[in-house]
Amino acid sequence: MQDNPGNNSLLKIAQIGVGYWGPNLLRNLVANKRCQVIRVVDASPERRSYVNGLYPSVLTSADPADIFNDRNIDAVIIATPVATHYDLAVKALSAGKHILVEKPLARRIEEVDHMKKLAEEKTLVAMVGHTFLYNAAVRYVKKLIDSNELGDIRYIYSQRLNLGRIRSDVDALWNFAPHDVSIIQYWLGDPAPVSVCRHGIDYVQKGIDDVVFLNISYPNKVMANIHVSWLDPQKVRLITVVGSKKMIVYDDMADNKIAIYDKGIDPKAKLGSDMDYDNPNFQTFAHRSGDVLLPKIDFQEPLKVEIDHFVDCIQKGQKCLTGTEHAREVIKILSGQIS
Repeated sequence: MQDNPGNNSLLKIAQIGVGYWGPNLLRNLVANKRCQVIRVVDASPERRSYVNGLYPSVLTSADPADIFNDRNIDAVIIATPVATHYDLAVKALSAGKHILVEKPLARRIEEVDHMKKLAEEKTLVAMVGHTFLYNAAVRYVKKLIDSNELGDIRYIYSQRLNLGRIRSDVDALWNFAPHDVSIIQYWLGDPAPVSVCRHGIDYVQKGIDDVVFLNISYPNKVMANIHVSWLDPQKVRLITVVGSKKMIVYDDMADNKIAIYDKGIDPKAKLGSDMDYDNPNFQTFAHRSGDVLLPKIDFQEPLKVEIDHFVDCIQKGQKCLTGTEHAREVIKILSGQIS
């Protein structure tokens, strides 16, 4: 139960949607001592009963207008199917509410641009729930890349695979890849890609790809490949970063989530008058294989960190890590609209 429900300094929050991911958001909102959850809206009577049983002090209803028309509500969490994100977000912003929308923020760049314009006009925070950017392991890799510990980044490849849960509202790319695209963009500093190529196939439901390979080319010869599927035999959450000095494997399913490999292939100087390997005919290389480091990472639940950041953006004016600018780049890549 939340402390001091009548405290005016608390951020008054409402949530729309308590389906698959919504209960995790709601649990963290209720536990956050800077928030007061006023109302939860869901079309399902069963989901409303679920909320009533766990959080009897929270009002529930079926109509999002109950939130938009309530002047006491400062911010709205939107955890509904992707197709509804834009409409609900625009209504919340138009009603003067800050928003945190589950990923992806929208399906089209134009929709993100409209949200951005509304938020700026009304001085509101518009944030997307790219939760992995609040993950301590992901942030650890970011620090290593920024400090040049890995050298020049050459390529990154990710696998986000599972057997089910098959969805009908989005395909495997829009379900899984927003995580990997947002992580890669964050690690690389949100660069604009040179090209994006998608190849996917629908096996189970016509028109909904079950497996997708997404290839992204960035400036400075950096490549990224993302493989997503809900038809694989094992659950895999793996990203490999190959640098000129060192390499990293980030395995979100492992106890030791980060492994740093001191491995690489380096040019090897020839014995000669100049001791120089700038000669275009130089063909000698050295294989380097050093230690493997498994760093200890202090872990906090990423959703808790994400919600704390959302509150800080509203109450302290912090720059939003996963605001509309970051969301726009992710959606550009997912939709292939990079021109």
